[in-house]
Amino acid sequence: MRSIDLSAASWRKSSYSNQDGGACVEVSDDCAAAVPVRDSKVPDGPVLVFSVADWASFVSSLKSRHLDD
Repeated sequence: MRSIDLSAASWRKSSYSNQDGGACVEVSDDCAAAVPVRDSKVPDGPVLVFSVADWASFVSSLKSRHLDD
C-alpha cells in the first residue's frame, strides 16, 4: 500500500470509548480506500492502515461477538 498523508486528517474516537482515558481507538474517515487507526493516547504515534474491506470485516466480527454475549 502506498504512503498516506495523514497530517491534516480528522480523527474520531470509537463510540465505545469513555471519558476516563482508558484504551481508546481513533479512526479517520478522510481516506476513501483505507481506514487509518491510532491510539488516542498517543496521537503522534504509529498509525495502522487497514483496507476498507478488512476494517469492515473486523468491525462486523466485533459486533457479532457483542451480540452473542
